[in-house]
Amino acid sequence: MADNTEEESLDGSQKPPSEHPSNEIISSEVIENNNPNQESENMEVHHHAHHGGKKNWKSYFWEFLMLFLAVFCGFLAEYQLEHKIESDRAKELAKSFYEELKGDSANVVLKTENRIKQENAIRYLIGYFKDSSVTHVSKTFALNFQYGITFRTPSIFEPRTVVLEQLKNSGSLRYFKNDELQKLIGDLSVSIHNINDRQALESSIRIEYINPIIVKHYDMDFDWAVSQFGGKNVFENILAYEKTDTLIPFQFKKIDTFDAPATVNVLGFYMGSGLRSTRQIHYQKYMELNAELLKVLRKEYHLE
Repeated sequence: MADNTEEESLDGSQKPPSEHPSNEIISSEVIENNNPNQESENMEVHHHAHHGGKKNWKSYFWEFLMLFLAVFCGFLAEYQLEHKIESDRAKELAKSFYEELKGDSANVVLKTENRIKQENAIRYLIGYFKDSSVTHVSKTFALNFQYGITFRTPSIFEPRTVVLEQLKNSGSLRYFKNDELQKLIGDLSVSIHNINDRQALESSIRIEYINPIIVKHYDMDFDWAVSQFGGKNVFENILAYEKTDTLIPFQFKKIDTFDAPATVNVLGFYMGSGLRSTRQIHYQKYMELNAELLKVLRKEYHLE
């Protein structure tokens, strides 16, 4: 056995183990091959670290400028949007207010005409009571009694104030940037208050002094006969009766208790201190303000 071993050694068929096993050689090669990559990575890290260093003032300035411009542009966009919303709202309110005023401008003219008719009817009655008998009265007397004493609603002006109250109570008046427009709206509000106050005074005079005359001396049979003319209300019936040749008897009631001088004074006070004063001062003031407001609204918001 020993001889065989020596022979194997001599002929070189079996070599002694290597000082560097194969796995160790591979590991060394891997390490050697990986070294350039590692060095490259180290250089990249070093490079990035160099660029991630402290910024200079120009970088901070441009970052601040860009941030400022972004915030400023956002503010401008929001301001423009809010301005457009307010502008659209102002035009919408102006149009509604314009239509409201336009309707009232026609209404106050009609009420003024009715007041003039009522005042003329009262003048007729005052003259009649001074020197004429009420035992037998004419159709003209009956008609003037209706227009002068019985009727009240046709001469009462009740302006529509829906948009006006909205402007005042909701703070929407701020949408109107025109100072003249705001002042006119304030003046119109005062004018309407004065009209309502004056008409309330007229109502108190009527309740205390005029209604008793109607209750005592009005002919309800005449009222019923006139209602047969088929109008929608008593006002239309009287107008229809006035335009016909039909004669409906009017019987003045309780002639024996009729106080002509006192009635003349009551009617004169009611006409002069009530109807005429309200019409000449307060209705007239309202019409002037209404016309001026319509003019300004047309100019400011291009309304028709």
